[in-house]
Amino acid sequence: MAQTIDLPPLRFNKDSMTKPLHESLPRPFAEVIAMLLALTALAPAAHSAAPLPLSGYARPVIEQFLSAQTTGLPGRVQISIATPLSGELPPCDALEAFLPRGARLWGRVSVGLRCHAGRPWTRYVQAYVAVTGAYQIATRQIEAGQALLPADTATREADLTTLPAGVIVDSTQLGGMVALNRIASGAPIRREQLRGIPVVQQGQTVKLVTRGPGFVISTEGKAMTGAAAGAVIQVKIQGGQRISGIVRPDGTVERDN
Repeated sequence: MAQTIDLPPLRFNKDSMTKPLHESLPRPFAEVIAMLLALTALAPAAHSAAPLPLSGYARPVIEQFLSAQTTGLPGRVQISIATPLSGELPPCDALEAFLPRGARLWGRVSVGLRCHAGRPWTRYVQAYVAVTGAYQIATRQIEAGQALLPADTATREADLTTLPAGVIVDSTQLGGMVALNRIASGAPIRREQLRGIPVVQQGQTVKLVTRGPGFVISTEGKAMTGAAAGAVIQVKIQGGQRISGIVRPDGTVERDN
């Protein structure tokens, strides 16, 4: 049976209005109010919980998987793993990490975890793969059609995953290149902004070289198109035959066997 507490009538005076409410009330009232205040203060703590850490057995599996998958990326790789939104992972004695189909190990990525022991389960954990490395910027404004000179570019370092796709990371890739459009000073230089300087013009007479085991045959023909070094073009030789070949930096065309 619930206990009934008989409380005296409330009486307020001028002095009691200047004190906190629980101090102005008679003792029985004050004790009840104090108890209610304590329960109210504890209520939020009962409903809040700190984020659960990623299972100790799962973290090294993810780290080893990502480290192996990122071998060969152009820079220093740093991997950070987020706490699963679904909370702590269930225990597992045979855990496998994998990437969803089409996922790229670059920047923010979702890593799958698959348990093969006991009752199988699959969860996904968010990770971030940062790749700190060198890239090329323009040291001045480069106009369309201008050939890039060594003084026109400089090397900077940053997280490459935050830069535009196709950014040039190797300065040797800039040799013999022409800007296709304007490149602002300080902007990263991207592959799609450049084209090679033509070393062969359309209709130009070129030397066509055919190589084989123990022999080299040279003949002349006319280039059907203009091209930069490394490009594949067709050369029309005597008799009207067209032969494909790769343009070399010296302007010769080596037959594409």
